[in-house]
Amino acid sequence: MGVSDGLLAHLATGHTTMARCWRVARTDGVVLGFTDHDRDLTFDATVFQADSGLTAQVLEQTTGLSVDNSEALGALRDAGISEADIAAGRFDGAEVTAWLVNWQNVDERAVLFRGSIGEIRRAGGAFQAELRGLTEALNQPTGRLYQRACSAVLGDGQCGFLTSTSGFEFEVEVTRVEDNRVIEFAALDGVDDGWFAKGRLDVVSGPASGLFGLIKQDRQTQRRRIELWAPLPADLSVGDRVRVQAGCDKRFETCRLKFQNHHNFRGFPDIPSEDWLTVGPRDNGQNTGGSLRR
Repeated sequence: MGVSDGLLAHLATGHTTMARCWRVARTDGVVLGFTDHDRDLTFDATVFQADSGLTAQVLEQTTGLSVDNSEALGALRDAGISEADIAAGRFDGAEVTAWLVNWQNVDERAVLFRGSIGEIRRAGGAFQAELRGLTEALNQPTGRLYQRACSAVLGDGQCGFLTSTSGFEFEVEVTRVEDNRVIEFAALDGVDDGWFAKGRLDVVSGPASGLFGLIKQDRQTQRRRIELWAPLPADLSVGDRVRVQAGCDKRFETCRLKFQNHHNFRGFPDIPSEDWLTVGPRDNGQNTGGSLRR
C-alpha cells in the first residue's frame, strides 16, 4: 500500500505519533510481528509485539534496479527470535515488511521496505540480520549452462518426476542418531545400497521438524544407515520421523535407468569434451575425415 491520505495529514501537523513495525514471515509458515513502540500494535491480522528489542539501521533505497538494503538488530529472546531458531536456519529467506505507523491510528501507515532476510550473525545474546530488497532477485544468474550433468533438481518443475512415486520416497522412524549427521532406521526390503545417496532427508516430526539435509552415503545391513554431508542444525532424536528421497547423480544413464525420466533430462550428455576441442590432425594412419578420437 502507498502512503495514506490520513498519514500525510498527520505528518503535516508537525506533532506526530509515529512508530515502526516489522512483519517477519518464515518459510515454515510462522509469522512474527515487532514494533519499536512501547505497547503492542495490531493490523493486517498480525500482532506487533512491543519491547522486542528489534531495531533497524538506516534503509538505503534507490529508484533504479540497484539492490535496496538495510540491517535489523535485536536481542535474542525465546518469545521472539531465539538463537536456536537462527542456528536451525528457520529465518533464512524469511519475508520482511516494514511500516511507518501512526500508533494512535494504525490505519494511517506506509510501507517502508519489502524484502527478505539474508545473512544473519549472532553473538553475545544479540543478532544482526541483513535485509535484502525485492530487487535482490534480479541479481541472480539466469539462463542454462551447457554441461553434461542435468541442471534440474529431482522433482522440480523442470525435472517433472514425482518423488512420491512408490519406491522413491519413504517415511520412517529414527532408531539411532549420531552427531545429528548419521541416522539409522529399520531396514528397507528390496531397496539397494546407495539408493538414497545424493538424495534428501526431510525431518517431519520433533524439534527439527521442517529441516532437511543432503545425503552423502547410504548403506543397509541389519538396519538402514544414512550419513548426511553436514549435521542437522537442530537436535534429532530416536522416535522422530524423517522422509528419505532417492538420490540422483545428474547423469543421463541414471535418469534413464533409475527414474525412466530421460525425456526430461536437462543436461547435454553428448557435448564434446575439452580434449576433443584441443585435438590436432594425425600424422599417421588413415585420414578419412572421420572421428578424430585417437
